[in-house]
Amino acid sequence: MLCKIGDVEVWRILEMNGPFREATSLFPTAGEDVAEVIEALAPGVIQADTGRVILPVQGFVLKTPDAIVLVDACVGNHKTATFPDWHMRADGRFMAALMAAGIGPDDVDYVMCTHLHADHIGWNTQKVDGRWVPTFPNARYLMPGADIAMYEAMPEPHASYAESILPVIAAGQAEQVTADHKLGDLIDLIPTPGHTPGHVSVRIRSCGQEAVITGDALHITPQCAYPEWHFVYDADAEQAVTSRRHLLETVSDSGARILGTHFQLPSIGRIRAKGDAFEWVSD
Repeated sequence: MLCKIGDVEVWRILEMNGPFREATSLFPTAGEDVAEVIEALAPGVIQADTGRVILPVQGFVLKTPDAIVLVDACVGNHKTATFPDWHMRADGRFMAALMAAGIGPDDVDYVMCTHLHADHIGWNTQKVDGRWVPTFPNARYLMPGADIAMYEAMPEPHASYAESILPVIAAGQAEQVTADHKLGDLIDLIPTPGHTPGHVSVRIRSCGQEAVITGDALHITPQCAYPEWHFVYDADAEQAVTSRRHLLETVSDSGARILGTHFQLPSIGRIRAKGDAFEWVSD
């Protein structure tokens, strides 16, 4: 167990942790020295020999008194992906982590997608006898409606949509949600659009304690100090900056524990205001 927030157990479901892309390409407005800035604030995030940013790909299981909720389903196996490390994987780590949390696919009640990018929806489905079927047969899949609309508006079908979303819709297990959605009394959403049109962060509140799962509102902890940095895969970079600042202000005011979906392991800490920006404090 990663932590406990009141009556809610939080378990990390780690699929991979390795280098992604060079810092200058991921944060194109941050300056040529961005790798040095990142390494100074978060030692070990930059791979020394390549300058690539090391990012974990992980989800989180929330065990509430009433339900088991998986927040984000990582990359998945046998999926079509642009990045070589994600393409056609055949790896047991995700399922092993789920089982280590005492959970099988049949036990999951809800799959909450912070957004519908490939590294957050892959295990939504798995290939069985040549067909994509929902991995979690008893779950309701909660998906931002604005992100589904984004995919549906594309002129060509996107592989992630065809492999990881459409089969869930076809099975009748998908539910399109907006940012005001609540999941019982303990889990609600914080609207953080910009990375995708419907992006949300996930808030847990129980017994006077609070935690927030960032999703991709932030990718690395140095963005606390530099929330104005654009991220190359943000659909609307300026909207993402606005959402990022709003989220940082919200969690620094509340003192919530932060679970950074792509933050350097162990990915848990708090954010506090510092001057005109913020700083990350690891647990």
